[in-house]
Formats: sequence, structure tokens, C-alpha cells
Amino acid sequence: MTDTAPRPGSTIPDRPSLEGLEEKWDGVWSEQQLYAFDPDTTRDQVFSIDTPPPTASGSLHIGHVFGYSQADMIARYQRMRGKNLFYPLGWDDNGLPTERRVQNYFGVRCDPSLPYDPDFTPPQEGGDNKSSKAANQLPVSRRNFIELCERLTEIDEKSFEDVFRTLGLSVDWNYSYQTINAHSRATSQRAFLENLEAGQAYQSEAPTMWDVTYRTAVAQAEQEDRDRDGAYHRLGFTRTDGSGEKVVIATTRPELLPACVALVAHLTTSATRACSAPP
Repeated sequence: MTDTAPRPGSTIPDRPSLEGLEEKWDGVWSEQQLYAFDPDTTRDQVFSIDTPPPTASGSLHIGHVFGYSQADMIARYQRMRGKNLFYPLGWDDNGLPTERRVQNYFGVRCDPSLPYDPDFTPPQEGGDNKSSKAANQLPVSRRNFIELCERLTEIDEKSFEDVFRTLGLSVDWNYSYQTINAHSRATSQRAFLENLEAGQAYQSEAPTMWDVTYRTAVAQAEQEDRDRDGAYHRLGFTRTDGSGEKVVIATTRPELLPACVALVAHLTTSATRACSAPP
């Protein structure tokens, strides 16, 4: 008799067996379409949950799924109230994290000047997530690189979905989406054309963060904050009345001086204020 076998005359085992429960009930819920959204219902019956898609960058940890478990409690509560839940989950597979992972995983880097190779085979598969030098990566055409991105994100997203299914989220997987698929691209392009027609799209010159290695603009989300030792710099401004007297200010960001168009100083209290150029 095993530890999980029932006692004689009883159907209750001595110890519960938890192995395979997630897969069993996920299969039951999927077969019954228990969490499926009904698109034919009226709008006032719908409760929609916006789920910002996690980045498909290779691995998940408990912090990724914790926030979704909180949203799932709300989803289940609204179902109990009789609402028709629109609760999809997708993947953010468009951006530098995906490109960086492809570079490290396959040992390649994109070179748009190269021609497309329909029979290309990457030099490696399964590289780790650590940074690798560009000199050690094989240059490939843009089209070959995009194909590798699509290939790897498909693998990663299946792994991600398995984790979320194991967690038991009541997500409607029939509406799973990608930020880079054809539907998302068409939706984004259509929205831009509508903004353009409405006069809401514009061009302007503005400062941006630039990655000198990848030669691309970098979003705030792609950056990592690190504490570094700093220093105060004393900058002297000569008065315009010919007295030769200087007003000295202290700053930790002297590189922003070109953005200043004036310096206002209250000489009685020695309080100073730098006025920046308008945006």
C-alpha cells in the first residue's frame, strides 16, 4: 500500500497526492471553456481587465506572476457577480530585450547590409542570458535576424504560458496576443493614420537617450538605475553690469549648462535660481 492509497473501507487517502493536479484541472477548464469570453454579449455586461503583457525575454520568476494573481482575484469576483469577463493575456515580444536574447541565444547580430540567406543555420542554440561581445557574434541579415526573433519568442512564450497555466489563472487563452504579430502591427498603423488625419501626429526635435552600441533610441524601461559617486561643481557667472563680480552656483549636473538661458540671483540672500530654456 502506498502513502496515497485509501484505508480499507474508505475512499479518502492517508495523504493527498498533488502531482499532476495543475495539468488535470487546466485541461478540464480548457475543455469546458470555463473562462471563455462571449463576444455576443451586451457592453454593460462586460468586465474588461487590461493585462500589460510581460516581456518575452527568456525566464519568469515569482515576481512576474504575483501581480497577475491579484488581478485574477478581481476576475473571479466579477464572474461571481455575473459579469462576462474579457481577460486576455499576451506577450511583449517587440523590443531590445528580445533582440538581446536572440543575440546571446543564437550567437548572432543583425547587419542590415548583408543579403538574406534562406538556408541559414545559427552557429549555436541555447546560449545563456549573459552579455556577449559583438565581435564574437556572427553577422546575419536583417530578415534572418527577424526570423530568429520570431522563432525564439514562440518557444519562450509557450514556456511562459505553461507557467501561468500552472498558476491557475482564469485567463481566456483564446484571446492570447503578441505585440509584434500582424494584427497588432495593423492596429498600431491604423491608429497612427487616424491620429495623422486628426492632426494629432507631429514631428519635433527633442532630446532622446541613445545606445551607441546598438545605434538605437532607448526607452526608459530598458535602463537600469545604478548608484554612482557624484561631485558638486562650482560654476561662476560674471555680472553684466561691468563690476566684475561673479555669482557662483553649485551643481551636480554641469552638462545641463547649455540648456540655461539666464541666471536669476537675489544678491541680498545669495539665493540663486537657474532658468532653463522652454521646451
